[in-house]
Amino acid sequence: MKKILLFFSALAIFASCSKDGPETATANLDLQLSYANESYNTALKDKEVTIRFKNLLNGSISEVKQKNGLIQIPNLSPGSYDLEASITFTQDEFKLLTNEDINMTSITFNASAKKVEIINNKELQLELVAGVMGDFIIKQIYYAGSDRTNGAIFRDQFFEIYNNTDQVLYADSLYFGRLWGKQTPSDTKHHFQPNGQFDWSKSADMTMGNAANTDYVYLRDLFMIPGTGKTYPIQPGESIVIAQNALNHKVPFTGNNGKEVSVKDPSLTVDLSKANFEVYYGDLPGETPFASDINNPNVPNVEVINYQGNDWLLDNLGRDSYYIFKGKTRAEVLALKSYAAPTTALPGPDATKYRQLPISWILDGVEVQPNVESSQIPKKLNAFIDAGFQVVPNGAYSSQSIIRKTESQVGGRKILQDSNNSSNDFISIKAEPRAFAN
Repeated sequence: MKKILLFFSALAIFASCSKDGPETATANLDLQLSYANESYNTALKDKEVTIRFKNLLNGSISEVKQKNGLIQIPNLSPGSYDLEASITFTQDEFKLLTNEDINMTSITFNASAKKVEIINNKELQLELVAGVMGDFIIKQIYYAGSDRTNGAIFRDQFFEIYNNTDQVLYADSLYFGRLWGKQTPSDTKHHFQPNGQFDWSKSADMTMGNAANTDYVYLRDLFMIPGTGKTYPIQPGESIVIAQNALNHKVPFTGNNGKEVSVKDPSLTVDLSKANFEVYYGDLPGETPFASDINNPNVPNVEVINYQGNDWLLDNLGRDSYYIFKGKTRAEVLALKSYAAPTTALPGPDATKYRQLPISWILDGVEVQPNVESSQIPKKLNAFIDAGFQVVPNGAYSSQSIIRKTESQVGGRKILQDSNNSSNDFISIKAEPRAFAN
């Protein structure tokens, strides 16, 4: 492939040397950028890919546009970087270049690498993959919760899914939940891949080799929306709100322990009494739910298949990855195998096991991270699902959610942006069910 030599002396992420001053240590990166589908390396070779660099030391972000191939990047400041690459084609443009029809208005290819250490000379390969363009997409995730003294703490969290098509869709048998993997940067008790995430090929009883990492993800929890197939129609441009607790958190309520609970500042929290569904643990045998886990008789409960804890508490620091999928029978889902996390010590008989989900089943996924960079963890989702990640800038208990951007509007229906890169597709707002990003 054609070699392209890039000099980025003007960019903030690169080192600069004073003509008269001492020489500054620099590093070099050889980036091999290609499409996972080999035929696209020829068909799309003349189209420039946007490559985004984030210097994790100073937070500076720079972008360049280059064709795929070997890209030589000299004079980098030694350090740690997040890299993302992406390119989008319209339906007509993609057909002209590849002679392939796509059933969507556009197609985006993504690649990413997180916390790449570039100290001296570094070689890195990134493969551009086309993400899944979902009918249902994740619209809003309110995981941060609200103020511990004046708000509702964690009990007002919710998850919102959107019909991004011009057709009626049915929420029946839509599955959702979170993934499991490395949760803290300091974890030393597991086997890890080169990217820093768990090496699931080392799990007890695992026999499939590295495909355990490349072709599957592992579920922290799993829920299913009930229905007989057409019980819950979702109109084009409308969403479903799934509440941790389907209460109006702005007003006092009586917990299942008989005690009244209220908030000092109702403006910090949300009204979830009109949510479409709620996650209720009170019916689970042998479990004692939190006092705030109240069953709202006017809001249907989702089916709990796999769970942890005493309620569906989203990690308010932002260490979760979220997914949705559809089109599989309940029997197929229940037949998925489960494995213990790949600990360096042999897991005991009571070790928690995590259901293994094929990546190909996932309709949409969103990665979130802590707002403090030193606390961020390796990605659980690959670029096929989500090439980036998003944060709420004010962190835990901030009343902030992440919400998908609006790309366009047709009549009264908003079409939300879906490039399979949450760094680009989402922004943060003060949480509000069924809101739209400005």
